[in-house]
Amino acid sequence: MSRKYKFYNKEGLYFVSFATVYWIDVFVRPIYCDIMVDSLIYCKQNLGLELYCWCIMPSHIHLIFSAKNHNPDILLGRIKEYTSKEIVKAIKENSQESRKEWMLWMFERAGLKSSKVKGYQFWQHNNKPVELWSTAVIEQKADYLHNNPVAAGFVNEAWHWKYSSAIDYSGGKGLIDLDEL
Repeated sequence: MSRKYKFYNKEGLYFVSFATVYWIDVFVRPIYCDIMVDSLIYCKQNLGLELYCWCIMPSHIHLIFSAKNHNPDILLGRIKEYTSKEIVKAIKENSQESRKEWMLWMFERAGLKSSKVKGYQFWQHNNKPVELWSTAVIEQKADYLHNNPVAAGFVNEAWHWKYSSAIDYSGGKGLIDLDEL
């Protein structure tokens, strides 16, 4: 893996993006988004996640975060490991999921191609961490993250996207209590 895809400063503030395998649009149903939100809340309360900005898009997640325990790589790995298992389980158990067989087949196919995975692979392996070293870079990444649903044409205003911290930065209250930048 190239140098730009690693967490070198364990105490740093990072912007990360991680996507489902094959960019499958999983997060189009609230049940799967809620698993992601609940996981982030749990990690804030129990695993030292400091979360500053977040956004769940249909096939990927954006976060600006740091780790109190100086283990951003391990923390992100735990988030991805837990959510992959819980979301796949939710898909299997969702009798109304019209894409169930296809998604499970795709996750299984991805798992078979990876030596790191046994069974289903939900997330792509890379996280693309970018250390945020200045106010200007932090603002640029936060704006990008919050405006992603607008750029995709899902909403006209960033703060209208339910699964994002944009509302918190517009004077409202979002789904997750944030740490202050």
